[in-house]
Amino acid sequence: MQKKVRYSHPAHFNYATLAEICDILSTAGKFTQAARAVVTYLTHHLKLKGAALMLLNRRSKKLEVAASQGLSDFYLNKGPISAARSIAASISDGPVAIFNVRDDPRLQYPEEAEREGIESILSVPLVLRGKPLGVLRLYTAEPWEFTMEDITFVQAVSLMLALVLDNIRVSGAYKTSIEVLKDLRPPIRRAKRTLHE
Repeated sequence: MQKKVRYSHPAHFNYATLAEICDILSTAGKFTQAARAVVTYLTHHLKLKGAALMLLNRRSKKLEVAASQGLSDFYLNKGPISAARSIAASISDGPVAIFNVRDDPRLQYPEEAEREGIESILSVPLVLRGKPLGVLRLYTAEPWEFTMEDITFVQAVSLMLALVLDNIRVSGAYKTSIEVLKDLRPPIRRAKRTLHE
């Protein structure tokens, strides 16, 4: 039987870390900056394989990557992520923790996750006033049995991101998160072209 291990020190999940994330969010001028800064911080500070923030496109019912860190272009473009299938169900059902990507039926793309070198995944929804906006996902390169403390910490980060997204949506006169996604797409496309050049 595979031994369950935690490779990130519990001290990383504390109020000091949340305070640092609050500072990152308060100084970011745009949601793109905030999202990228947070996923980068989480990846390095918690010693993750990677992290990604995905927003829900209500028209297509798909989750679209708004920011990521530590994940390859291959993995990010593995295919459409349905909000009604696999661990994407966490957008309405709450946090989902995957200990082993190879044997969990909730995962939509298990082979791609294994190829990427991912062992465990935590998917936590961004929800504001009962309205799902997207998900924040953490990816580990080692088996990680997520505790309730871990999940509560990531839920707090997700709530902060949801508040920032809503504030920027209102202040920027965006009608929906879809318009925020459209604003995000140009820099993402430029980044992809750079990777292929």
